[in-house]
Amino acid sequence: MVSLNTLRTKFGILLSVVIAGALLAFIFSLKTEMGFSGNDPEVGSIAGEDIHYSEFLAAYDDVKAQMGEVSTDEQTQQLLTSTWQTLISNHVFTPGFEKLGLTVGEAEHKAMVRGERASNVFMSAFGNPQTGEYSTEAITAFLSQVEGNPQAQRLWSLISKQADLDRAMMKYQALVQKGAYANALEIERGVKAANNTYNGRYVISRYNTVADSLVTVSDSEIQAYYKANKAQYKQTPYRTISFVEYEVVATEEDKAAVAAEAKAAADEFAAVEDLKGFSRENRHASIAQNYITAAQMSADESAALTKGKMFGPALVANEWIASRVVEVRNVPEKYTLSHIVLNYTDTELADSLVTVAKKGDFAALAAQHSLAETAAEGGKIGEITYSSLAPEFADALNGKKKGDVVKIAMGNVIQIIKVEATSAIQKHYKVASLTYPEVASQQTQRNVHNAASLFAVNAKNDGFDATVTAQAQSSRTATIEKAARSVRGIDGHSLEVVFWANKAEVGDVSELIKLDNNHYVIATLTAINDNEYRTVNEVAAQIKNTLLREKKFEQIAAKMSGATLEEVATAAGSDVKTFENVKYDAYYIPGVGVEPRVLGAIASLEPGKISAPIKGASGVYVLVTDTVTPAEEAQTVEAEKVKAQATAEQSAGRAFYAVQELAEVEDNTVGYF
Repeated sequence: MVSLNTLRTKFGILLSVVIAGALLAFIFSLKTEMGFSGNDPEVGSIAGEDIHYSEFLAAYDDVKAQMGEVSTDEQTQQLLTSTWQTLISNHVFTPGFEKLGLTVGEAEHKAMVRGERASNVFMSAFGNPQTGEYSTEAITAFLSQVEGNPQAQRLWSLISKQADLDRAMMKYQALVQKGAYANALEIERGVKAANNTYNGRYVISRYNTVADSLVTVSDSEIQAYYKANKAQYKQTPYRTISFVEYEVVATEEDKAAVAAEAKAAADEFAAVEDLKGFSRENRHASIAQNYITAAQMSADESAALTKGKMFGPALVANEWIASRVVEVRNVPEKYTLSHIVLNYTDTELADSLVTVAKKGDFAALAAQHSLAETAAEGGKIGEITYSSLAPEFADALNGKKKGDVVKIAMGNVIQIIKVEATSAIQKHYKVASLTYPEVASQQTQRNVHNAASLFAVNAKNDGFDATVTAQAQSSRTATIEKAARSVRGIDGHSLEVVFWANKAEVGDVSELIKLDNNHYVIATLTAINDNEYRTVNEVAAQIKNTLLREKKFEQIAAKMSGATLEEVATAAGSDVKTFENVKYDAYYIPGVGVEPRVLGAIASLEPGKISAPIKGASGVYVLVTDTVTPAEEAQTVEAEKVKAQATAEQSAGRAFYAVQELAEVEDNTVGYF
């Protein structure tokens, strides 16, 4: 049976949408303080449609609830990307499916609910991940529990909507894939490529044999090439900063002071009898929740603690550590367990089941009464190490042997645990630890803060570069692309630097910005580039190199003439080389390298016929294919057709990415999220 609490757990992401309205009401009650001035700000656009703060927030909270804790810049970026993908579905895919007629009717929806048509969404909510079975009874039981509960009804509505969207996407993907096919020419070439191996000879004249000074590329030619190929130079708008960074690190004096303090505390730690009381009063002391074996300790710690001695104080990874044993238990290293999970209010039922379970069929009782997904397997949990058990379970199972049954009330459930089997007895230790990290003193922190503050003040008054020189600092540069949430080259959470850079003007100097890892940053904005494309001046050198190679090809190709390869080699001032065992579907030609045009020529030439000059990546090639060796086990036309069709359908599956690209998402959420 699926309880409302279970669905809340499994669908926190969807449940969050239900409360989003109340959250938004609170936020917009503070809109003046937040700078909204009575409006719902635009934070971006999708396919030309404005996306407002309230809409983005609802989707953002939805995705965040699914991801859980978000603590790093990478996780934040992933969260924002997933939010935009959700909004793309709402604004592009769903209305697009409706226009195509790719809808999910009532009969089809009911078929998914009944399990007659597979649904990943319903399977995730109401399926058994261990058995892979889908349960319509679970849906029925859930709906019967929540009748009259508006919140739960809303939850069901959201689950159903997501299932319909998933189904429509499957239809769209199938439609696109079935429209892809492998034609006869592709299949013919595929059979040829798979069945033949080529041997031959070639001559290469590299581009660097012609000096750049002998080739002229005009500005007008660069302009013309840029205009014809402008799409290649599309870019993301960006801003450039220079910055200095001050890091708070422990000095040698700080480390010596920490060592002295740690050793003094360790003397007290070694003498005290009440370790629990000591741990409550000393913020550097703690007692582990779990019991561990000697094998789970370091060699030095194990050597001391297993003999009843104190370990340390010792410097381990920039921390002074001391530890003592609080308690020793002789218990099995592993337990094989089964359980029955009940609602915390079912105390009388729990007591009755404990009595019956001691002599009765535990698996049958679990199948009948347990709320957990393990009920279908008779409540089997499997093998668990004692050291991994939560304190409540470790205490309850202490001293228990095979066949014993215990009741544990924990959180909002009651668990009835049966010990099915145990491994060999081992000593397990509960350990108290004393930890003093080598951190900077308050005086060191003040000194760094004062130095960074002085730099910030002087940089505003005298100029950033001048202050860098005057204070003998080292500055670095970084590019911040539009919608980025971090600065490459700055350790720690650098979002505040991004916020500042997106509001600053060229030449502005920031205030002192403190990062979350005791770093300070002072930055100046050196450039703003909001162009959709790189300018011709920015790519002129790159274009010039391309045009130089084009013109060198023409000069070299004109010289590479002759009735035989030997004559071509003589004309080019080169020599004849060989290639062996080359296959058309290869990526790399031994002795030649990655040369797609050369590979195509090898496979397409008639044996013995000399090729025209080929424009390669590193030079100009002329070649002859001497022999073509058929494969011993030839690829059949039918097998190649299956392979080519699968490749075509796989490529068609990228339609979703193409649609998202065409949606032209504009992300202006920096400053809000």
